[in-house]
Amino acid sequence: MHGELLSFYLHESDRHGGRLLYEWLLEEARRLGIPGGSAFRAIAGYGRHGVLHEQHFFELAGSVPVRVDFLLASDDAERLLQALRQAQVHLFFARMPMRFGLLQGNAPQEG
Repeated sequence: MHGELLSFYLHESDRHGGRLLYEWLLEEARRLGIPGGSAFRAIAGYGRHGVLHEQHFFELAGSVPVRVDFLLASDDAERLLQALRQAQVHLFFARMPMRFGLLQGNAPQEG
């Protein structure tokens, strides 16, 4: 299949509408019928301001980077981005063309 990888980059403690932003993003995508998404927590990272954020043993929740990924059709990516614009969500994203498929048995099935 051909589609896109849509990745959002944020901090673990970022919020929107009183909820953690990564949770809100996943819920909003599910509400829109996007077939799946995942949030990945980093152990360290820095952004445009050059501030290093890293996880420490005693921190339960902090400002470590989180990436939320969706593999989806291009029109679904546009729908999700439009919904985020309407909700006035401010965050950095990357949008890349992708080929993806499902492995079944011995032969890959690609679209």
